[in-house]
Amino acid sequence: MRILLFTGKGGVGKSTIASGTAALAAADGHRTLVLSTDAAHSLADAFGAPVGPEPTEVAPRLFVQQVDAQLRFQQSWADIQRYLLSVLDVAGVDPVAAEELTVIPGAEEVLALLELRLQAMSGRWDVVVVDCAPTAETLRLLALPEALGWYMHRVLPAERRIVKALKPVLTRAAGVPMPGDDVFDAIERLHAELEEALPPGLDVLQVVESPGGSLADRLDASRWTIDVVSAPDVTAAAVEGFLAHDSVLVERMTKKGLREFDCRAAVVSLTVAPHDQGARLELVLRHATTPAVRPDDVLRGLTQVSGLEAGSAPLLTRQAQGPLDPDTGEVGDPLA
Repeated sequence: MRILLFTGKGGVGKSTIASGTAALAAADGHRTLVLSTDAAHSLADAFGAPVGPEPTEVAPRLFVQQVDAQLRFQQSWADIQRYLLSVLDVAGVDPVAAEELTVIPGAEEVLALLELRLQAMSGRWDVVVVDCAPTAETLRLLALPEALGWYMHRVLPAERRIVKALKPVLTRAAGVPMPGDDVFDAIERLHAELEEALPPGLDVLQVVESPGGSLADRLDASRWTIDVVSAPDVTAAAVEGFLAHDSVLVERMTKKGLREFDCRAAVVSLTVAPHDQGARLELVLRHATTPAVRPDDVLRGLTQVSGLEAGSAPLLTRQAQGPLDPDTGEVGDPLA
């Protein structure tokens, strides 16, 4: 099984890339889970399907889960929280304030790591894709087992022995209840679960550094295929006529009303090949136009220039989008 974690600054496209990676893994035949550890879940929007705290199948072999921090908190922190509440009650802290104070900073990272552990150990998945919170939170998440391990190995054993031996005296002297074995057991159990989430010997296979800027900044162009019903020779003649023009004006309704714009200027390349009973157009479009030119705009331009019959419902498929190589006119990988 492989675990892939996607992190970075907020808004750079982590959820989009995580969702796309998970969809590709599932399409390749791998049983895949994409898990969101970000408090601001967005996977339900990305897949256009209702998603909850348990894995939900949204496509063949593709499952989505958004961690329910409250539920996992109750399962893993309840014993420790009860003790802390008893201490704060003796100290005269308001119950509502005490409830808030017993939620430890970084609890969401702890709970996300526990859920990742649970799913990784379930044996249900070939690939687990983690849509992480922004970078700082993810680094804290990955450092938790080591940080808690230092306390568990060096401090907790001695502290437990001292409290057990001096509990009656300390309770009277301090005026607050001392933690019992159930509290120490809960802390040790929490640490053991975190250790299993990231055990010794975990191998980081590859760390990919972001080239800087947002993902949107690297999407200079897109490559499309358009399937039309016209014969290849007729379509090729229409393309030749279209490319011979310096400008082809088309109209489209936009948010600002009906706009007329040049669809020819955005076309980097346009070729034709036979396909089924008709022809397939291979189109590369440059994005830096206002409004952005779409493949249906190019079809409209082809019809205007040459009367091309595209059919009632031509199939338009975006094959790639990314940086545009000015020398070759190829669309590259935005993550390279």
